[in-house]
Amino acid sequence: MSEIKLSTPGFDARFPQQNQTKHCFQSYLDYHKCVALKGEEFAPCQVFLKTMSSLCPTSWLEEWDDQRGM
Repeated sequence: MSEIKLSTPGFDARFPQQNQTKHCFQSYLDYHKCVALKGEEFAPCQVFLKTMSSLCPTSWLEEWDDQRGM
C-alpha cells in the first residue's frame, strides 16, 4: 500500500481572502493553459494540478470539463 502525503496549497498573494473560489478557478485555468503549452509532464503544471485538486470540489471540475468539451 502506498503512503499518501496530505498537503495544502501555498499562499498566493493574488487571493488573500478566506474564500478560495477564485483561486480554485484560476488554478484550473492556469493548469489547462500550462498543459496546452508545455504538456502534462512539465513540473510547474503539476503545481496548478495539485492546487486545483485541493481547492476545487470535484463536481465543479467535472462541470468545467464538460463545458470545455472534455
